[in-house]
Amino acid sequence: MLRQTVPSLRRCLGMLSSNSGRQSRLVVQSMGVRSLSTSSSRTPPISTSSDAIIQGQVVDIHNRRIFPGQVHVKGTTIASIQELSEDDTTIPTDQYILPGFCDSHVHVESSLLVPSEFARLSVSHGTVAIVTDPHEIANVCGMPGIRFMLDNAAQVPFHFFFGAPSCVPATAFETAGAEITADDIRELFDHPDYKGKIVYLAEMMNWPGVIAEDPDCLEKIQIALDRGLPVDGHAPNVRSPLIEQYAKHGMTTDHESFTLPEAKEKIAAGLKVQIREGSGARNFDELHPILGLYPEQTMFCCDDTHPDLLRERHLDWHVREAVKLGYNLFDVLRAASKNVVEHYKLPVGLLRQGDNADFIVVNNLQDFDVQETWINGQCVARHKEPLFDSVPVSEPINFFDRTDPITIDDIARNDPGPVRVIVAHDGQLVTSEQHLQPGGDDPDVLKIVNVNRYDRNAPIATAYIKGFGLQQGAFAGSVAHDSHNIVAVGCTDQDLVDAVNAIINVKGGLSFSKDGQAQVLPLPVAGLMSTGNGPDVADEYILLDRLVKENGSKLRAPYMTLSFMALLVIPQLKLSDKGLFCGKTFRFMNVSLAEDEEQLEGEAASS
Repeated sequence: MLRQTVPSLRRCLGMLSSNSGRQSRLVVQSMGVRSLSTSSSRTPPISTSSDAIIQGQVVDIHNRRIFPGQVHVKGTTIASIQELSEDDTTIPTDQYILPGFCDSHVHVESSLLVPSEFARLSVSHGTVAIVTDPHEIANVCGMPGIRFMLDNAAQVPFHFFFGAPSCVPATAFETAGAEITADDIRELFDHPDYKGKIVYLAEMMNWPGVIAEDPDCLEKIQIALDRGLPVDGHAPNVRSPLIEQYAKHGMTTDHESFTLPEAKEKIAAGLKVQIREGSGARNFDELHPILGLYPEQTMFCCDDTHPDLLRERHLDWHVREAVKLGYNLFDVLRAASKNVVEHYKLPVGLLRQGDNADFIVVNNLQDFDVQETWINGQCVARHKEPLFDSVPVSEPINFFDRTDPITIDDIARNDPGPVRVIVAHDGQLVTSEQHLQPGGDDPDVLKIVNVNRYDRNAPIATAYIKGFGLQQGAFAGSVAHDSHNIVAVGCTDQDLVDAVNAIINVKGGLSFSKDGQAQVLPLPVAGLMSTGNGPDVADEYILLDRLVKENGSKLRAPYMTLSFMALLVIPQLKLSDKGLFCGKTFRFMNVSLAEDEEQLEGEAASS
């Protein structure tokens, strides 16, 4: 039974109220009692003027020059760009006009926000377009989930360009809620309602299948190639000569490089490399030299970003940091705009006469503090505030079959000898493996569980993990790439059970549990996204993040790291709902080393 005292409940909600002035949607569970309040705030109406002139210093990334000028916006397009005299003192010197930023690879669902709300946060950072793979919701809800994303995105003034998910489910070694077939991909590309909205084949994660020329993989790739659409790659730590074999089948990009030599090999194989910096994977520090070496083959992306980080920054951070490191301004800006637009053939303006009026105004070319964001001839954000309203989600879509609470007996283990331990690394999606004694001298060896949310009768997978640093309590989430079952890490079995059951009670979310008290952020849309507005969800997420860190974790983004502990397509050890899995050999592994010995003895006896 979960318990929550009234004073503690008030402290949780009061902390958010005093920080933000907004009401909270955080659920605090106590003996079956739930407290939930919502807020509704409306923003000023978006400017709909069909004729506007913006003056300032025009940043021309095509001719690599900056000049005083004015941009004439008429309707949705740029009617003209006029160069003015440098002696004209009326032209603002603290107002730079440049192409808006385009994220080359991002999963909206990882922000815990629906697309329309993602847009409201990102426009304040100068983002005008994203290339997004909806495979998170597709793994839960299939084609209806993709349609939900398209419909919600269409209701705001922002450029969303979706991919057709290529690997749903991601592997055959886990349980997902749906499957996207080759026929589904044809429908997504050919349906008249999706023209111009679904523009590429999303990351082909089954790189072993591509290299082995698996018929299903090759069919999906060919569907895109036949339509002249790019195919995104996904090849973590795949090196020469395998990367050449992978690339030759039509791959065009990769966002999974962890080292500079790896990125160089992928560029040599013909791939464009996306420098990723998000909440979980942070590869900018290692990869930024390719920006100077291969500016035409480099793009920026965030991949997976939680709402607290998205409220703080988006691609403006990549641009700011790259310029600070001394890279050529025009090379930096093309990685954040031109390279993305041209690679994916996007109808996004690049600050030329006749282009879509998609551009931003910043204060200077060091801080890149965004003053205004324009999309399709409308000013959609000014001084960090979006100028369009949130979109209500009246009927959240979900697939969550597990309803009964789990028990301590469900996750019990008895491992008297050494075990395989997943080792998590801060800022990385890859893990490593150690052989340790559970309950031994290392207090960081904790239990991890993966609970199948789609089959209420499925057994629960359990294993061991270190690297989280948690000293008390447990935390859990139904955001668990890529099948999005419930994954939890904890110090005691009781806390683990409480954290998981808190999520089962609300059919998806993030939770923290300690001493019988559980706090939950409900994610009613597919167990992945909130129906709240971005700033509120960010505040609620920050509270949970703080609880995990106050109880020992040193990870920068513990919930994001947790979500990747079930991502089987990235090595080394991960935990599927079906068991411990090695991403290098693509096979299940025993948790107990003693089981290895018994298995070998059995094989020897049978031979």
